[in-house]
Amino acid sequence: MSKLIITAAVTGSVHVPSLSAYLPVTPEEIAADGLAAVRAGAALVHVHARDPKTGKPSADPKLYEEIVKRISAETDAPICITTGGSKEMTVAERARSVMLLEPELASLNTGSMNFAIHPLAAKIKEPKFDWEIPFLQATEDWIFPNTFKTLGEFATFMAKARTKPELEVYDAGMLSNVQFLLGTGVLKAPIHIQFVLGILGGMQASVGNLVFLHESACRMIGEANFTWSLSAAGRAQLPMMATAMGMGGNVRVGLEDNLYLAPKQLAKSSAEQVERIVTIANALSIPVATPAEARQILGLKGADAVGWAKAKSAAE
Repeated sequence: MSKLIITAAVTGSVHVPSLSAYLPVTPEEIAADGLAAVRAGAALVHVHARDPKTGKPSADPKLYEEIVKRISAETDAPICITTGGSKEMTVAERARSVMLLEPELASLNTGSMNFAIHPLAAKIKEPKFDWEIPFLQATEDWIFPNTFKTLGEFATFMAKARTKPELEVYDAGMLSNVQFLLGTGVLKAPIHIQFVLGILGGMQASVGNLVFLHESACRMIGEANFTWSLSAAGRAQLPMMATAMGMGGNVRVGLEDNLYLAPKQLAKSSAEQVERIVTIANALSIPVATPAEARQILGLKGADAVGWAKAKSAAE
């Protein structure tokens, strides 16, 4: 049995600070949460950045640089930088930090969709910041844009930087987009797919949907041509992770996807969720991958080849 790669997605751009006092906001907090998750058993860390004063999602490359340097100073775990960003960022802003920092992995969202998180606004009675409720409510009328043009641009600069795309698939039609990009040579096999379930506007988190997506990917792309992972938002997170593990897939947990550890019990860190996954894996006799093993399984370029490490070597 292949070893299980656990990714920790530590802050994201969906949740707002008023929803949980434990959501990491500053670069120091985000890096600390990622490092704690690695110590708990995560092999990869997926990062977004936030304005350290307001907690608002940010595209500032300086914040990303501080986060990744803090994480890589204490672990060799591969880091995945988002190109998802938030509804208020342009496509260029979403790509900027990946282009500058050249991480081992970067998210590549594989199609446009209604990405709606406006129901979360009703959960906030006393917002900490005045931007939070309008930010959430505005997603009722927002399309998350990922056109074939931008998919090609993202894939091209990632290939140049030897950054492996983590292909985010929210719906079945996005697999057709991936198949097309492979056929035109924009993407090269083997690829890494992450099925993202549970977002309003995409496929919901159910066993049937996951099985359908996986079987479709095997048929359209070829089972030998991809590795895969699952991200499931909200309360379905842990049960769906167990399903993915039983199917031979990898998993992603963390405060980006779910603020809770159990019903009405907020998770105090992404590490708490990672610990739950490790417990489940141990019970199922599924070995958990180390960062070095995850790097080998996914065919990543190595920690010494990321942009911030190369810049450090050049300066020395």
